[in-house]
Amino acid sequence: MSSKRFDFKNRRAFLAGSAALLSTPALAQIPAGQAERDPTQSVRRNVSSFRTLDWQPYFDNLKNGAILVDIDSRAVHYWSEDRSVYKLYPSSVPLTEDLTRRGRTSVVQKVTGPSWRPTPSMLQRNPEWPDFIGPGPDNPLGTHALYLSWTYYRIHGTHDTRKIGRRSSNGCIGLYNEHIQELFAMAKVGTQVLLI
Repeated sequence: MSSKRFDFKNRRAFLAGSAALLSTPALAQIPAGQAERDPTQSVRRNVSSFRTLDWQPYFDNLKNGAILVDIDSRAVHYWSEDRSVYKLYPSSVPLTEDLTRRGRTSVVQKVTGPSWRPTPSMLQRNPEWPDFIGPGPDNPLGTHALYLSWTYYRIHGTHDTRKIGRRSSNGCIGLYNEHIQELFAMAKVGTQVLLI
């Protein structure tokens, strides 16, 4: 064993450098040009998810407030009617493009402690699923749900937090339970919704 004392200045530099390295998100290390040659090896980054947006490119006005669901960036934006509140939430989105609906709709009903029934197409794809789940921790709709004017479409919570930020739903938009609770309190029946 060496009798030399450890240099604390070097130790601090080592610890600071290690901490900086650990706090930096891992970056894809793809050699230049490889993504062009082999598209299956490219890594797509979701760079726009938490970028704030202005409501004006999407809505003519903010009457009753507005919710913008950006399927591609997996984000839900909310603006209050008086423009005093803007919120941005990470979300889950439909698994596939054929389960995805885009366009204008509105909130037609607000339900605390929603019950869940799979749609006929869900039961066709998953015949082992139950016909009904009441409110509670096993309910796929979480603690709150905003029902949209489109049949079977909801913005709702989820107890399975692994789904947020992923393509994981059968058509609905999922939020963390604490986020849907906050959005639920601000949104009204009649709040305009746009899914892009």
